[in-house]
This record gives sequence, structure tokens and C-alpha cells, in this order.
Amino acid sequence: MGDGLRTIRVVTTDSSLLSQAQAACAGLDGWEVVAVEAVEELLSSSPIPGDVILLDKYLRGDNVYEVCRLLTGRTRCRTLVVVEHGNVMGDALARFAGATGVLTSPLSTTKLREAIEVSSGPRPNMPDDERGLVEPGTEPQLPEKLLVGIADGSPDVNLVSALTDPDTSLFNYAFLNYKLDEEFKRAQRWSEALSCVMLGFEGQCSPDVLRQLAGIILDSSRDTDVLGRFDESSFLFLLPRTGPDGAEVMALRVGQVAQELELRDLIGDPLVISVGISYCPHPEIRRREDLYARAREAFVAAAADGGGVTCC
Repeated sequence: MGDGLRTIRVVTTDSSLLSQAQAACAGLDGWEVVAVEAVEELLSSSPIPGDVILLDKYLRGDNVYEVCRLLTGRTRCRTLVVVEHGNVMGDALARFAGATGVLTSPLSTTKLREAIEVSSGPRPNMPDDERGLVEPGTEPQLPEKLLVGIADGSPDVNLVSALTDPDTSLFNYAFLNYKLDEEFKRAQRWSEALSCVMLGFEGQCSPDVLRQLAGIILDSSRDTDVLGRFDESSFLFLLPRTGPDGAEVMALRVGQVAQELELRDLIGDPLVISVGISYCPHPEIRRREDLYARAREAFVAAAADGGGVTCC
């Protein structure tokens, strides 16, 4: 800024988070807070190198970790994701996506000062793309549906292993549980639609067929969809800003392509796909557990009917 102050740019539409940042910044000498409502504003305003960007974890309409990758190499600023207290995976995910780290809410002067001091320079051994040394537009993107699909980066192999199923490269059960909580809170906060889809088949199939099915699922989804393997013969998907009709279209597409490819189980029978769908907002869904339970109930009903799609 022209007044000689360093700037903390808070990307959020949540007035409460903005107020927290302003109050915390009031105790820091030489710093000011600027509110930013859209990521595009950061890219067009050319923040000064050395400034700080705070990203609301629950960005409306955007996935914060994809935004981290988008900003990498473009702003030359330190980027911190604001997460809720007790978020055990937030820091690892943020750093994996190219951010400097996280701040936990509620924000305070002490937290903000410590974060600024700790993140005063690039991390040791950071690749050039995370130091802001690559040309804009060439930095790798981070599809939410497949974290291991990063190109030209240095992903944390241990983190990838912890998050993904080795047979399909989709998210594993543990991370699905984490994302179910995150996406449900996001949908509740912004009164947006969220569909939960359980898709599976009877019996067992070979690793090759399993990989083909995972590929069909990836090709039938969007970057913002959360796709994971639930157990040996079923998958669980979270589709943000998608109602039951959109979820059914996606599920039918998966089933149709699987049928066209003539996928078969271990004994040679055609793979019969069953799908259960739940969604919110819904009068009977008040907790994330309700969203999952109704999807599971619908899936069991579809399987009992010999396959197809059931919406609950």
C-alpha cells in the first residue's frame, strides 16, 4: 500500500472471519487488513511480494486447496489457510497444495504474529514453482478428485499414501470421513446443495477391472467432486453444489460406460452397478451422519432390487 503498511489480504465473504482478522491485525505494528471477496481480485491487483494472504477454508464456490495451487507462482505472497480448531489434516493439505501453512480460528494477534514471523521466507528446499519463480499459467493445478495428479510439483509421497487407496488412486475411507464433515459444513454454511452417492457391485473383481471402474468414475466427474473407495466393492462420492438429479446423471453415466465396456466380476458375470443417493438440504438430514446413512440405505435398496439407482 502507498501508506507504507504491509497488507494482509483476507479472502472471504464471511463478515465474522473478516472481523476477527481486523481485530487481530490491530495489535500488529505496520500491518493493515484488506478484504477480498473473490480470488480473481488477487490475480488482478498484483499484491506486493512479502504481503500475506489469508484464505477462508470455506470459500464460497471454490475449493480452497485448488485456489492455493492457482495462486502459486502468481502472487509471490505468503498464503495461509484459515481452518477450524482441531483440523488435524489442514496444515499438511495446505502445504501439499502450495500454501505456507494454516491459521486456526478464532484468529488472534498472537496467532497472526507467530504465523507471519514463521512464514517470513520460503520453506527450505522448496521447488522453484512454490518460490514464485515460474511463469504465470504454467503452475500445476490440484484437482480435488485426484491429489496424485499434480504435474511438475513435489508432492509429499507420505501424504499421498495416507490419503489415497493404492488400488484405485481415489481417496481412502479415512479421508472420505474427513471430507464428509468438511463438505457438509460448507453446504450448511452457504445453504448449498450437496449430494452423497454410494456406488458399488456384488462380489469381487480383478485389480484391472477395479482400475477401469475407477477410471470411469474419474472421467464422469468434475474436479470439485470428492471421489473415494469405501470398501472392497463400493465407492463413496460427495458432489458439491449438486442436487439429486445431477447426482443421478453422474451415476447413470458410470453404469452405462461400465456396461459398454462389459466389465465382469471374478467369476465372469457382468458387473451389476447399484447406486444410492442422498442429498441436502433435506428436512430429515441434520448431521453429516444422516447424509451418509441415507445414501447407504438407498444403496442397499438398489442392490436388493438387482441394481440401478435409488434416491433417498
